[in-house]
Amino acid sequence: MKQNRHQKITELVSDYEIETQEELADRLREAGFCVTQATISRDIRQLHLSKVPLGDGRQKYAVLRQDPAFHADKYIRVMRDGYVSMDMAQNILVMRTVSGMAMAVAAAVDAMKFPELVGCIAGDDTIMMAVRSTEETKILMEKIGELIARR
Repeated sequence: MKQNRHQKITELVSDYEIETQEELADRLREAGFCVTQATISRDIRQLHLSKVPLGDGRQKYAVLRQDPAFHADKYIRVMRDGYVSMDMAQNILVMRTVSGMAMAVAAAVDAMKFPELVGCIAGDDTIMMAVRSTEETKILMEKIGELIARR
């Protein structure tokens, strides 16, 4: 049952611009699956779905490919699309993003596994990153700055 549901979710997010968990749940119910919000949330994590920008300010769920080179490019693209500014307060790096993009950018930053980074907390347009030291915060800022500036 779970494998069939995961296959259907992959199909749905490929065929439609699904923006919310509720929309995904509705489409699954229409397809005959009985799901709860908790099930959808768990499936999203297990399938490694990510929200990607549509270009008009909206976002949709998408399946991440397993190619590491694709991941790096995708994460950099998400960071570029969402980035507004960053500043540091000792070992805390605060990044401002476009409204609604903080969680996607934080997920991209986490996925890039910067050794200086302990973890991220994201709101709507702000990410707080706990970094190991003040010096490593400066290093991380440089790394992120270079990735965002690279074309």
